[in-house]
Amino acid sequence: MIVNFKSDETRLIFDGFKSCHYPPDIQKVALRKLLLIEAATSINDLRVPPGNRLEKLVGDSLRDGKAEREGQYSIRINDQWRICFVWIDENNADLVEIVDYY
Repeated sequence: MIVNFKSDETRLIFDGFKSCHYPPDIQKVALRKLLLIEAATSINDLRVPPGNRLEKLVGDSLRDGKAEREGQYSIRINDQWRICFVWIDENNADLVEIVDYY
């Protein structure tokens, strides 16, 4: 279940609205992936379909002395866009956001 969104624009997509912040061609796929995260009862649920390419992220840039993406996971929307989140309490996603990964 999604506990909290890091981005209001990501929340808009989840609520079924369009966002001018993201390209129109990724929004339908992003909604489908957000609904997968919402339904997941384990982080391993997000390994299917394999196209999600679930990854545990290792931060490469520092912010406040901590790697920026350390402790986060991501699933792919496409080659450029990802949904990043922190997995907590065994079955909840927190700080969910759609990011341009490149």
